[in-house]
Amino acid sequence: MKTICFYFQVHQPFRLRRYRFFDIGNDHYYYDDFHNEEIMRRMAEHCYLPANKTMLEMIQSSGGRFKASFSISGTALEQMELYSPEVLDSFRELGKTGNVEFLTETYAHSLSSLGDTEEFRLQVDRHKEKIHDVFGIEPTILRNTELIYSDDIAELVADMGFTGMLTEGAKHVMGWKSPNYIYTSSVQPELRLLLKNNRFSEDLSMRFNNYSWNEYPLTADKYIGWIASTPQAEQIINLFMNYEVLGSIQPAESGIFEFFKALPRFAADCGISFSTPSEAFNLLNPVESISVPHPISWVDEERDTGSWLGNVLQQEAFRKVNDISERVRIAKDRRIRQDWNYLQSSDHFYYMNTRHPGGTFSPYDNPYDAFSNYMNVLSDFIVRLNTLFPEAIENEELNALLITIRNQGKEIETLQKEVARLRKNKVTNEQNNK
Repeated sequence: MKTICFYFQVHQPFRLRRYRFFDIGNDHYYYDDFHNEEIMRRMAEHCYLPANKTMLEMIQSSGGRFKASFSISGTALEQMELYSPEVLDSFRELGKTGNVEFLTETYAHSLSSLGDTEEFRLQVDRHKEKIHDVFGIEPTILRNTELIYSDDIAELVADMGFTGMLTEGAKHVMGWKSPNYIYTSSVQPELRLLLKNNRFSEDLSMRFNNYSWNEYPLTADKYIGWIASTPQAEQIINLFMNYEVLGSIQPAESGIFEFFKALPRFAADCGISFSTPSEAFNLLNPVESISVPHPISWVDEERDTGSWLGNVLQQEAFRKVNDISERVRIAKDRRIRQDWNYLQSSDHFYYMNTRHPGGTFSPYDNPYDAFSNYMNVLSDFIVRLNTLFPEAIENEELNALLITIRNQGKEIETLQKEVARLRKNKVTNEQNNK
């Protein structure tokens, strides 16, 4: 029997205010609070709240057969807490149904997996903690920023203890193979992969409201019929998309909410179920491994990372960020750590791309304005960082300090495990003596 795996990305960055050269060293607040609040409230009204209501209705009306998964970035969760706490409440309500799985990712929706493995580990751990604090659950499946994946990233993710990951079913990687199966990493056979089905995902995310599309209008029965007509042996259809497809990218008047509400009924008629990623990994066996020597993503025709690191502006900004990461990690200043998180969001680099200058969501007139503004902010951040750890500190001295800190952390972790073991033995001994 076929199953559908829905995954939705939920992310909002902390957008930067216009920060000029003369602000460097004089003003250390970087964010456009008005813009950030306005966008979050607008998304809450048009997308998050009605979409969550729709998801809940689909779960209830289907008798619990409908299921979905979400990854919500740490910066999006923070903005919900600040500006739209009712959105968080609605996500909690979905979580309580048991039919929704929350995945983990980088806290800031960053590109750290491409430049700083230590930062990647820390951000994933921090995101897991945030998900636990907000929803009371421990995520077990990872979805990297913008579905970015490679063999090197697979090594890192598997080493962190994850057994499942979501990524893109890129044609130049898959070749003749279908994305409608579970695969494993060629370098980490224990790491299972769910691959996005581009055609069926983009029918909703890109073509649904396109009047010139030869399949317009798309109805739920037609859509499920297409899925049902795929080869019988194909196990799973992975529909991965931005959550803003519901109500923003495809507005309510397009009929997108009614379309989604009808999906469970027509799926049931065709004997098609719904699964979360964890359920899919538990129920289905992988058919083969795939090798991805160069990073892929779910963006653009190339399905590469060029939208974030494809030109010299982006590469220079990314290099500057990675150059200071070690210094930031030994800083204890709360504001430094917070700003560091916010400055790593991939959006800041996306705004600098010249493939499609400005981009749909860019607050800047052109990529050069985006680069200039970001570098001004980063320059001020580096000035603040240098007051804590002057550039005069030799690398050897800094490395020695970092090694000491890491060793102390490992020692603390070992002692904590020993304390837990002794406590467990004490409880066991007390029970045996009763």
